[in-house]
Amino acid sequence: MDFLRPSTVDEALALKAEHPDAVPIAGGTDVMVELNFDARRPPALLDLGRLAELAEWSRTDGRVRLGAAVPYTRIVTELAETLPGLAMAARTVGSPQIRNRGSVGGNLGSASPAGDAHPPLLATTADVEVASVRGTRTIPVREFYQGPKRSVLEPDELITAVTVPVRSGPQQFAKVGTRNAMVIAVCSFAVSIDLAARTVGTGIGSAGPMPLRAPEAERLAAAELPWESRDPLPDEVSREFGRLVAAAARPIDDVRGSADYRRHALSVLAGRTLGWAWRSVSDGSIHEEGD
Repeated sequence: MDFLRPSTVDEALALKAEHPDAVPIAGGTDVMVELNFDARRPPALLDLGRLAELAEWSRTDGRVRLGAAVPYTRIVTELAETLPGLAMAARTVGSPQIRNRGSVGGNLGSASPAGDAHPPLLATTADVEVASVRGTRTIPVREFYQGPKRSVLEPDELITAVTVPVRSGPQQFAKVGTRNAMVIAVCSFAVSIDLAARTVGTGIGSAGPMPLRAPEAERLAAAELPWESRDPLPDEVSREFGRLVAAAARPIDDVRGSADYRRHALSVLAGRTLGWAWRSVSDGSIHEEGD
């Protein structure tokens, strides 16, 4: 196995074009597990650890451009107010050591349905920035996933960043696991309320062949939330929202949980997270944020 160590993004893209089967590695929290268990033996590893520009973030025009290698720890400590849903998900990732190494770019690169970053990215209409020697393109995250651990990423492309809208209302994330820490989600869910546009976004994790949305639940919430009065959320709205989220899932039975359990858990998570999010609006503790 070859080990390739570029020192610039341009050099990394040239090496990826020359070695399209090379597996990118930055934090290594997924790749090294597969290597250690001999589940994967690529012809080459492409080390992105020396590319400082991938570990930076910036905020412009109402969006945060998050470098692909910004670790989860920094999302929690530096972006919790700006990207609360993503920060909530980042807090649930593995152990402190894994959060210090793992990144959203790594989650997107592996495209695992259980990745914790996927639901909040889907709920907030993020975009994925990818690059190759042929140029750079931006892919809506809702068009990025193609199936279990498959994405639209071409063999010569690298993920360089993800751009996420600054919150314009409350966001929530929750997941169910077999224990409280260092656990792969049995299922997870994220919701984002846009107070300016009066829309609701959703993201479902670990309950389908790829991360999913619940469009019917989004439409219901957008139509039924008391936007003008900001009164408390009616119980029947949260229950129906949960039912529609569960109906949008496409789970399977596996060692972590049954399909029926995942649907039930998602209905509960969805109803609760929508309630938590709207409560912060109705009690006046949160409002839309401008840039």
